[in-house]
Formats: sequence, structure tokens, C-alpha cells
Amino acid sequence: MKLDLDQLRELIRILDESNLTEIEVEHDDDRIRIRRDPAPAVAQSLAPPGPENADSTTETPASLDDGIYVTSPFVGTFYRAPSPDGEPFVEVGDAIAPGQVLCIVEAMKLMNEIEAEAAGTIVEILIEDGKPVEYGDRLFRIEII
Repeated sequence: MKLDLDQLRELIRILDESNLTEIEVEHDDDRIRIRRDPAPAVAQSLAPPGPENADSTTETPASLDDGIYVTSPFVGTFYRAPSPDGEPFVEVGDAIAPGQVLCIVEAMKLMNEIEAEAAGTIVEILIEDGKPVEYGDRLFRIEII
């Protein structure tokens, strides 16, 4: 079975628009399966440790009290730019808006754009370009506006 990029995008669109977490197409001896995590976590709120979640071995620096982390919703490879010779999507100090593309995480040969969930300023880029990431790895620290 020869599957072109438009057909692959259509399968992904069907998966996104439905309540399905997996779709599989089989033709002769060829098979393609697309699977997604039903509830990816993209942003994690930063809260100072309180009595209910205090840990005596670690402290939260004061500079982390206001903001969020953008985390990887996939296992894959982190890319800061749309192409190897392209300009990075964002730099430290950039103001960002909800829906703005921050980076790409390549997972299973698919380029997944990771978008900002909130308006703010990029305070820190936590992963080097081209490095592998795991589900939940922190990619950026954003100061909320």
C-alpha cells in the first residue's frame, strides 16, 4: 500500500475529530496504525510547595513561582526551528500568544507542532535542539502575562 502525505493527514484529521485514540488501515499485506495519547499534558502549572506537597529535599526557586512549563506530549526529537537552517520559532525573551508554535517534536516520522497554551514570555528553553525528549519532559518555562 502506498500512502501519500495527504492520505496520512486525512487519517490524522479523522483521529483528531473523533473520540478514537487509534486508527488502523490494512490493505493486502501492508498496515498502518496511528495512535495518540487520549489526554496529553501540554502545560504544567508551577505552584510553590505547600504543606500538602512540600518536599524536604527540594526547594522551588522564587523565580519559578509565576509561570508554567510547556511539556512534551510525545516521546520524540525536539526541534526549535521548522527546518535545520531555519530561524527558531522562539527565543528567550520573546513574547508569545496562545496558539503560537513554540517548537516541533518529531514522533514516529511525524512533525508535531507544540503550541503555547497561554500568553507570556519565554523565560527559559530547557532542551537542546535535536535532542530526544520523553513524554512530560519540560521544554520551556513561560512567565505568564
